[in-house]
Parts: sequence; structure tokens; C-alpha cells
Amino acid sequence: MMPNIKPVSDLRNYNEVLRDIAVGEPVFLTKNGRGRYAIVDMEEFEKTQATLKLMSELAKGEASAKEKGYIDISEVEALLGVSNG
Repeated sequence: MMPNIKPVSDLRNYNEVLRDIAVGEPVFLTKNGRGRYAIVDMEEFEKTQATLKLMSELAKGEASAKEKGYIDISEVEALLGVSNG
């Protein structure tokens, strides 16, 4: 799929620009021929923010495990109150 790239001046006809936005298909706006802005669907934005938060939490967990040591699966199961058995 080709990226949807438009000059920022196209915002004069913003309804046309907004019509071209879909989940997973942002519109990229250029200014003086260079990429400047991205307009994304709100669902896509929220998904991206959730992914960033998850990645941040996973990085914290990895750093903590490296510092304090890892636990084995039986300890994880006990913490979660589940059994693999």
C-alpha cells in the first residue's frame, strides 16, 4: 500500500484530507516538500499509545529482572494463582 502524502496546503480542503484517513492508513502532510505531520485515526492513535505503554512496562520489568534476578515459572504461577498442571 502506498503512503497517503499530501501538502499541508491541502488542509484548506480538510474534509477531503480527513476522508482519506483510516485505521492503519494515516495521512502524511508535507511542508516545503518535507514530511512534517501525520494525521491518524483516533483508534490507531490509542492503539499506538497502548503499545508504547506496554513496551515501557516490559522494559521496566526486564531492567528489574536483570537487577534483582529472574523468577521461575512456578513462582509466576504462584503469584498469579494459576497452575500449569
